Amino acid sequence: MSHAAVIGAGIGGLTAAVALAQEGWTVTVLEQAASIEPVGSGLAIAPNALRALDMIGIGDEVRRLSAIQGEGGIRRPDGRWLTRTDTDAMTARYGDPIVLLPRATLVDLLAVRLPPGALHLNRRVESVDPAAGRVVTADGTLDADLVVAADGIRSATRSTLFPGHPEPRYTGVTSWRIVVPADRGSDPPQACETWGDGTLFGVMPMAGGLVYCYATAAAPPGARASDEKDELIRLFGDWRAPIPALLAAADPAAVLRHDIYSLDRPLPAFHRGRAALLGDAAHPMTPNLGQGACQAIEDAVVLARQAGAAVEAGEAVDLAAYSRARVARTTRIVRRSRAIGRLTGWRSRPAVALRDTLLLAMGALGTNAAFRQADAICHWPG
Repeated sequence: MSHAAVIGAGIGGLTAAVALAQEGWTVTVLEQAASIEPVGSGLAIAPNALRALDMIGIGDEVRRLSAIQGEGGIRRPDGRWLTRTDTDAMTARYGDPIVLLPRATLVDLLAVRLPPGALHLNRRVESVDPAAGRVVTADGTLDADLVVAADGIRSATRSTLFPGHPEPRYTGVTSWRIVVPADRGSDPPQACETWGDGTLFGVMPMAGGLVYCYATAAAPPGARASDEKDELIRLFGDWRAPIPALLAAADPAAVLRHDIYSLDRPLPAFHRGRAALLGDAAHPMTPNLGQGACQAIEDAVVLARQAGAAVEAGEAVDLAAYSRARVARTTRIVRRSRAIGRLTGWRSRPAVALRDTLLLAMGALGTNAAFRQADAICHWPG
């Protein structure tokens, strides 16, 4: 039986391990942390990623445990709508809406489907030999027919496979994430983003009476506030309802802050030798399209399908075919997400007025105009 070593037990790594096991592979998942408990944040799963999850048999369970995004769009801090979304039209066009769930829920759904004994925690990978398919940890050496590197935005495996390639670049923007309880005395808030002058605040109602909030603002790299909740209140506390109330309900200890990086120069391939990259290890992107986890899920399913075909044919995995299937698609999405991120970062009054006018004009054209921008992402596989 063919053996795959998967480096990293995030969403991409877990999806790859589950999908490979379903294709008849023995899998070993190496995770440097002591647990796979994820960060406390929410996750938007778009129709393309739901379709990929259907391929490994958990799409319906994700739908059942999720909230539908519902009507929403983009607003100004004073509450004025710039664009509106139509969930029914999205479902009719793509077969599914965007669904929202805690990141922990998806991690749990994947982890319970790992083969017994596949997950190895506290296993820090020290080196990878892509030609031999060899992974070295402090506990010993592992030889594999396939090495799947899902080791994140600072991937050491990526540096090994492509030495000298530019590292992900800081975008000049930092982000905050927080999950808060919804106000039980009122209707759940609408899922939408509010765009200010170089700042953004997103609201995503989830199942179970929870609301996922995220925010971005320009900041020097590595900058941190003594109290991140107070910093959010300073930046967004006078914005439209229910943002002030959501911030007031936030637990200061649960506010997460991370700088945003993007791989502006794409890799020439996502493989070398017996090693393949996926997710943030292959194509770190800004969160503006909500496609980071979605593309990692796609990567994992495509890679597993290639691996399954190789087992059936008694051949080595055609990793060049994996690169051909994924590099061009993810590069387009990385660039589009980066472009939207730049729009949200505009701060001068004339530039912001122009941006808002363009958004209003696009909204006036109806849902088809917005969907044309999403077709290339959501119609997958095409």
